[in-house]
Amino acid sequence: MLKADPGQANHPSSAAEDRWFIQLIVFLAVITLLRFVALSLSKTDLFFDEAQYWSWAQDLSFGYFSKPPLIAWVIWATTSVCGDGEACVRASVPLFHAGSAIFLFLAGRDLFDARVGFWSAVIFATLPGISFSANIVSTDVPLLFFWSAALYFAVKLQAERSWRWAILLGVAIGLGALAKYAMLYFYLCAAVWFVVSPAGRWLLRDWKGLALLALPLALLTPNLIWNVNNGLVTFAHTADNAKLGGPLVHPGNMLEFLIAQLGVFGPFVFPMLLVIAIRTLRRGGTEEDRYLLAFSVPVLVLVTVIAFLSRAHANWAATTYPAATILVTATMLRLKRDTIFSATVGINIVVLLLLAVAPAIADRLTLPAGGDPFARTMGWRETAHAVREAVEDGQYSAILTDDRAMTAELLYYLRDSGIPIRAWPSDGPPRDHYELTRPFTGGTKEPVLLVTLREPRNRITRHFSTAEPIGVEKIDAGPKTTRTVILTSMSGFKGD
Repeated sequence: MLKADPGQANHPSSAAEDRWFIQLIVFLAVITLLRFVALSLSKTDLFFDEAQYWSWAQDLSFGYFSKPPLIAWVIWATTSVCGDGEACVRASVPLFHAGSAIFLFLAGRDLFDARVGFWSAVIFATLPGISFSANIVSTDVPLLFFWSAALYFAVKLQAERSWRWAILLGVAIGLGALAKYAMLYFYLCAAVWFVVSPAGRWLLRDWKGLALLALPLALLTPNLIWNVNNGLVTFAHTADNAKLGGPLVHPGNMLEFLIAQLGVFGPFVFPMLLVIAIRTLRRGGTEEDRYLLAFSVPVLVLVTVIAFLSRAHANWAATTYPAATILVTATMLRLKRDTIFSATVGINIVVLLLLAVAPAIADRLTLPAGGDPFARTMGWRETAHAVREAVEDGQYSAILTDDRAMTAELLYYLRDSGIPIRAWPSDGPPRDHYELTRPFTGGTKEPVLLVTLREPRNRITRHFSTAEPIGVEKIDAGPKTTRTVILTSMSGFKGD
């Protein structure tokens, strides 16, 4: 139970619990090794967000334009160990996912029993959304790790009311927020828990509750200072991402978001989560059920509302699923829903294997409808090679870009060239990290090579005395997809 029970604190693990834990470690070791092999065999280039995070890691800071700094620190750590190859940039991902599963085992064991903990960890580690993200280094991966840790620490804090668990919980929230500000949804979930269950309200009258606010704030303070010194750009970008300034009714976007959750959480477990939530609201539930619903459903509801008012990406509700996985798993085992349970595990394993193999054949894989599923992560190495040849032929002093994706990809794939890469600044405030940190200025030595994915026309060329087209490169980005790259020689910058 989630109520304090000091007499049962620190009880030794039983032999059965140890067996479940050993089986989990073996399972996680196997799929983690599989994911490392998949990363090493992947034919995909870095997605431009990944390339951007790599470029951040070359200039460690307490903040960046669109995200807090932890993702850059993690990439710096992995690439310092094994180099700057794509697999090393992504190397932390399988480890974080395995860590998240271990924390969910611990939380499920303490809330229910070791069997629930084991299957919760297995199902979470193989969720379709987790298997998809295992191929990509993103801010959601460490976010889910620290959210899963926080769930467990909160359970232990409630059971023992000790400072150790309060400190660990505060640190987990703070580090999670340094990965992605969505970690702060944990406070929303805690507020809901206090409303639906009196068991946790003692924190509101205890110094440990204050510590749970102070510790994360202390960890976030350097990032807050960075934001203040840089015009609060990360907060402005985060608010702008929701795009709440337009018409405030988008039922189609909401439906699309909810359908996407079937792919993220699974075609059986997502509907089960909704059914469990509705039944608990109508009939009540156990203390454990209310805790897990409080730390899952509020995030899903909030992001669904955002999708209705504007739009929401499928991953914005990612923090719903650690607690939801334990809840749905425990319910399936308790009610003996063996068919649904077996189908869930089976589908997850099949999807895991497909998504582990697919990147290795990304250069020849097409969808039944004819599209290239990896088009956005293919052809960037070849794009950089074409740009490198143009730079060498024309002896350009710098590369000028007008697109965040192109800037990030060239920074990564031309990392050993030594040629400066500058971003064309927008009218008004900077729109991305590169416009903020490496804008093109009049002091740049000429000529420069403009590299763009769209016709520059008068938008940029009017600022130069000479703008000479020198080529249009057609780059394969999959078996059926071509990326058009336009190269223009620019000189005689006239200023704004």
